[in-house]
Amino acid sequence: MQISTNQSLKPLTTQINENGNLSIGGCDLVELADKYGTPLYVIDEKTLRSICSDYKKAFEKYPKTKMMYASKALCTSAIASILAEEDFGFDTVSGGEIYTVYKAGIDMEKVLFNGNNKSYDELNLALEVGVGRISVDNFFELALLNEIAQSKNKTAEILLRITPGIECHTHEYIQTGHLDSKFGFDLTQIDNAIDLIINEYKNLNLKGLHAHIGSQIFETSIFPDEIEIMAKEIARIEEKFGLHLTEMNIGGGLGVKYTNLDNPPSTYQIGELVINKLNEVVEKYNIEPPTIFLEPGRSIISTSGITLYTVGSTKQVPQGTKYIAIDGGMADNPRPSMYQAKYIAEVANNKENTPKEKITLAGRFCESGDILIKDIELPQLEQGDIICVYNTGAYNYSMASNYNRVQKPAMVLVNDANSEIIINRETLDDLIAHDIIPDRLKK
Repeated sequence: MQISTNQSLKPLTTQINENGNLSIGGCDLVELADKYGTPLYVIDEKTLRSICSDYKKAFEKYPKTKMMYASKALCTSAIASILAEEDFGFDTVSGGEIYTVYKAGIDMEKVLFNGNNKSYDELNLALEVGVGRISVDNFFELALLNEIAQSKNKTAEILLRITPGIECHTHEYIQTGHLDSKFGFDLTQIDNAIDLIINEYKNLNLKGLHAHIGSQIFETSIFPDEIEIMAKEIARIEEKFGLHLTEMNIGGGLGVKYTNLDNPPSTYQIGELVINKLNEVVEKYNIEPPTIFLEPGRSIISTSGITLYTVGSTKQVPQGTKYIAIDGGMADNPRPSMYQAKYIAEVANNKENTPKEKITLAGRFCESGDILIKDIELPQLEQGDIICVYNTGAYNYSMASNYNRVQKPAMVLVNDANSEIIINRETLDDLIAHDIIPDRLKK
């Protein structure tokens, strides 16, 4: 089976250059750190476009396939522009994500709005800018969306998000498709929802079903199991209600390779399984071949991203751990502290003849749990060395915070030996831009 980009530990353009330094996208990482400062997020454009190509090739035998990038993984104007060029739509989960892709000039008909507690303002924005699909999550939202659409004399094109009752064995907090979940309609609630759409909510047009079964998925049987349940429901709904549903959104969640212990399936393997299953259920349940929507996020952006840090202080615990501190940590990458996520790292500057030692990379933030990588073997480090942490494109910047009032890092896009800023580093003035001192407290 052909391999795909999500199975790589590092960006595809990673190499050692003539100076002995790490290079990505033809750019010397030490020079990037010197030019833009650290911490620094770096996105390799070739790797990003490569995984997009992998997905499109993997599903080319099923022409009714629509790719929707899960924006929550990393949502910036430049990333949206690249993915639009690759003919991807966008799965958004907030008004902020909708506004970002809208201002980036994206065709809003290719955007879906998803989430379990969409606000009035967010739904209003979605209708105003012409979001193509809204995945409705619950009965409250059905009523609210119909009310807003009616007030605008519009019809909202919707999917029903369902919980198919499938469990994937990822981290407990990122399982979203099992029965006891905050997301979606239980299968026993679907008929009540459809009754309301048919008989009361005249400004909603139901196009299909939507499910998402988790994240960082390695189990190949999950997607065919999900398709079986959704196809069965589509056939049952048509028979009971005479409602012809033509769309099936199976979510995303394909895993990536954070460490050598990870062995995610390729996009090609998933594509073959999904297409074969679709062909099977179309015949089995006598339904029209549905338009299939996929929502990859992590597997699209993660491998293309790295983060650069500068080494600072050192602490050797007597007969214990040697801690090497970097100038970032849990505020720019909260995943190790939240999910016990594992990463690999290398020294970006030339340390070819330096002996190795086992150390723990510690963050700079005032939490004892701010540990980036435990017990990693690296060349003996000195203050000023540059550390490259791989596979940080997904859920690093998007989950970053200003904890300890530290500015969020910059982000650069690298390609063909050129680097371009796509997110400016926050300044100290940015940190206080929204602070207000009441008049009575002013000196």
